[in-house]
Amino acid sequence: MILIVEDDRAIATLLARFFEQEHTKTLVANSKSVALRLLPTHSFEAVILDLGLPDGDGKTLIQTIRKDLNIPIIILSARHEEAEIIACLDLGADDYVTKPFSTKELFARIRSASRRSSGTPATQNSYTVGELALNTQNHTLTKNAIPIKLTPTEFSLLEFFMRHPNQVLTHKHILKEVWGVGYQTQTQYLRTYINTLRKKIEMDTTRPKYIQTESSIGYRFFQLQE
Repeated sequence: MILIVEDDRAIATLLARFFEQEHTKTLVANSKSVALRLLPTHSFEAVILDLGLPDGDGKTLIQTIRKDLNIPIIILSARHEEAEIIACLDLGADDYVTKPFSTKELFARIRSASRRSSGTPATQNSYTVGELALNTQNHTLTKNAIPIKLTPTEFSLLEFFMRHPNQVLTHKHILKEVWGVGYQTQTQYLRTYINTLRKKIEMDTTRPKYIQTESSIGYRFFQLQE
């Protein structure tokens, strides 16, 4: 079931009908307050969230959801400024779609975010690099035995890095493997998630120990060779 948080009745109806054709149930909330009442009482697979809601900015709802839930959050908004997109991704949104939009593309992005959220089969269940210990079975990360909370996308990105230590990974390759086909040009997504991930795992984000930038190419996850 998908929660549609949208105050435009025409758009909400369009989405509900499309998902019905795709055999996916939906509930519609036309405000933040209604969404907050529905979230604890239903098991949602994803949230489609408009930012311009009658009782406040949708970005605060991202923060509220992220406190307790790791379900995919897809922003659907008429706001197209880069700063707005980065702010939403930084708060924990999984994707950002601007209006006008394609319902098929939106559905594809939800499926992609859901795959990242559920995780993909890994070659091993745990990875330990320095102070970091990542467990793919329990979907947990600790640093010096202290739990660190990651969004589904942050977890998928870190897992991908830890599965490919000391390799130069291009922007395009990372985006394709973590976000999916069709995201290879979305470098601002990658920059944003690298920044938020560094804040959580690095001691000094200006001199990163783990996620190192390869100028104009991509990134390398450094692991000291035994």
